[in-house]
Amino acid sequence: MKKIEAIIKPFKLDEVKEALHDIGLQGITVTEAKGFGRQKGHTELYRGAEYVVDFLPKVKLEIVIDDHLAEGAVEAIQRAAHTGRIGDGKIFITSIEDAVRIRTGERGNEAI
Repeated sequence: MKKIEAIIKPFKLDEVKEALHDIGLQGITVTEAKGFGRQKGHTELYRGAEYVVDFLPKVKLEIVIDDHLAEGAVEAIQRAAHTGRIGDGKIFITSIEDAVRIRTGERGNEAI
């Protein structure tokens, strides 16, 4: 099993969700987040005063998926989240040793 974590722009969430649904993904966890990468935030003007916005709004997606579906999920996220502009985000892939469904006690792939 693989865990895919993706940090994307908030307005791309619906497109990414649809792309994952199209490849047969059943579950996803979404968290609102703030952060910055190379872009280091930006400055804004408010009532004549300039201020720095250090942490930009992002969305973090977490998916645990069977190994054979992982590459397709990564490609779907990358395609749907791409704008070509700085701050499009990152995708992290890690291995998961085991999973347990609390309600039934199922383990491994059956639990996801």
